[in-house]
Amino acid sequence: MTAHTDIAATGWVSRLPRAWLPYLLLARVDRPIGIWLLFLPGSWGILLARAAWPETVRLILLFGIGSLVMRAAGCVVNDLWDRDIDRLVARTAGRPLASGAIRPRHALVFLAALLGCGLVVLLSLNRLAQGLGVASLALVAVYPLAKRVTWWPQLVMGFTFGFGAPMGYAAASGRIDLSWFFIYAAAIFWDLGFDTIYAHQDREDDALVGVRSTARLFGERTRPFLVVCYGAAVVLFGLSGWSAGLGFWFFAALVLPAGLLAWQVATLDIRDPARCLTLFRANREVGLAFAFALLAGGL
Repeated sequence: MTAHTDIAATGWVSRLPRAWLPYLLLARVDRPIGIWLLFLPGSWGILLARAAWPETVRLILLFGIGSLVMRAAGCVVNDLWDRDIDRLVARTAGRPLASGAIRPRHALVFLAALLGCGLVVLLSLNRLAQGLGVASLALVAVYPLAKRVTWWPQLVMGFTFGFGAPMGYAAASGRIDLSWFFIYAAAIFWDLGFDTIYAHQDREDDALVGVRSTARLFGERTRPFLVVCYGAAVVLFGLSGWSAGLGFWFFAALVLPAGLLAWQVATLDIRDPARCLTLFRANREVGLAFAFALLAGGL
């Protein structure tokens, strides 16, 4: 397996003031795919609830801002916990905390600022969504520890990143019901699948330092595992639309994300980290295709 990094310090962020660069890299703004993957389940929940369009647009904008801020906060928490491990893994050794570009106390100040911005967004939602948002902080705090105690940290990641789906639904509908359950479950299985692909980038280094993952757990059996994860995601997503009373075009449009997920399974090469990263990033299009199905279902 070829050592590589996914840090993009020479991209557009390099044109900003140099003093900002370590914080931008800590927040992963050079890699917006994480923002998309946090935002998209939230947009599913909002669209599934079918609130009035002005409210839907308002919530999507708020969730977009919230995804940017909370993804950055989650990265700070993750890197604070993992800075010693990150130094030993080729892909993560250049991260600002692992490399010493940012001191932990400065990262904590940055984290507090991010959480303050997140609080402003949260207070713009209804009470049910606010309660769910506070509860999600426990997942954000626990997720970085999961790789030390379980072979299923990607499942914990699914519960964490997928939380936007039920939170978006609650923010737009003001209730918890069967659709809420199905959309959350769909997001969890989707996240579990694509994060397993992502974890294959570090499989050999993880084995050396004792970090656990579903990539290490399943290894050569990853492809059938993905069939289960992605198949469950599509079925559960379909059930969320069925329980919400969406029409024929919703189910017809599900062919697109299902096909994109099948393509990922068919073209996966767990020995090629660059390929794994490409397939992981392709889930932005999958998430958008799911969102399109919800829009089509309202026709």
